[in-house]
Amino acid sequence: MGKNSDKHHSKHEGREHNHDDSEIMDHHKIKDEDYLEELRKLEIELIKLQEWVVVKQLKVVVLFEGRDAAGKGGVIKRISGPLNPRTCRIAALGTPTEKEKSEWYFQRYAAHLPSAGEIVLFDRSWYNRAGVEHVMGFCTDEQYIEFFESCPEFELMLQRSGIILIKYWFSVSDEEQEKRFQERINNPTKNWKLSPMDLLSREKWVEYSMAKDEMFKQTDTKQSPWFVVPSDNEKLARLNCISHLLSMVPYETLPHDLIVLPPRKEHPSYIRPPIASQNFVPDRYGSKG
Repeated sequence: MGKNSDKHHSKHEGREHNHDDSEIMDHHKIKDEDYLEELRKLEIELIKLQEWVVVKQLKVVVLFEGRDAAGKGGVIKRISGPLNPRTCRIAALGTPTEKEKSEWYFQRYAAHLPSAGEIVLFDRSWYNRAGVEHVMGFCTDEQYIEFFESCPEFELMLQRSGIILIKYWFSVSDEEQEKRFQERINNPTKNWKLSPMDLLSREKWVEYSMAKDEMFKQTDTKQSPWFVVPSDNEKLARLNCISHLLSMVPYETLPHDLIVLPPRKEHPSYIRPPIASQNFVPDRYGSKG
C-alpha cells in the first residue's frame, strides 16, 4: 500500500504461493503505542477502500480460517470496527440445521454473498467441510471428496460473477494456542469463546494439521490462493493482515466536498416538556469521580 499515493494496486499478481507445513511461530513484537498509531493509519485507508467499493459497486468477500484461538475474530473486529455496517457485513454461521444439511452444501453460504457495493467478512466459511467437519466426522468421506471437486469451481463461479475473493489462514503455534485457551478459561468475559470443539481440537492437533495440508493442496490455486497470517503476535497479525487486504483491492482516494455544519434553527414557539416527565438511566458512576 503506497502511503504517498492516491492509487493502490495489488502487489501479489503473478506471485507464487509457498506454505510451510508447520505452524509458524512469530516472535516479533510491537510497542502498544506503535500498534495503535499504525492501526489508526490503516483504519483511515479502510474507510477509503469502503468508499471506493460503494462508488464502484464492487463485491468483496474475505474468508478468515485457521485454528481455534488463532486471532481471526480480532482482525475481523478491527476491519469492521471503523466501517459502515451497511457496507461491511460479518457472516458467522452457526451449526447447520437439519434443513440446511439437506441442501446443496454451498447454499447457506451463498445466501450471505455481497451485493454490489458490499464487503462480507466470513468468520469461518465453506471450508468447515475441509476442517472441522472432516476431522470430527460430521461429513462422510464421499462428501469430503466432493467438496474438493466442487470448491475450486464454486470459487471460480464467484470470481466470474465479479466477486473479489480473498482467503486468509491464521497460523498459531501449539504453545500460543494453549496460552490463549488458558486465558479464555480464566477470563469470565472470554469463557463463551471456548467451545467443546475447541477442547477437542487440542486432542486432534495432528489431525487438523493434516486436514489443513490437504485443504491447501486442493484449494491453494493460482486463481484463488491462500494467504497465511502468522498470528502468535496478535497485534502484528492484525496490522499485517489489514495492510495486505488493502493491497489486494486497488482503490483510489475519492474527493470530498468541504463539510460545513449549519447553525441550529431556533423555534420560539416550541416548548420542551418538563424534564421530570422522562425516565433517566441511574448515574451509578458519575458520583464516584
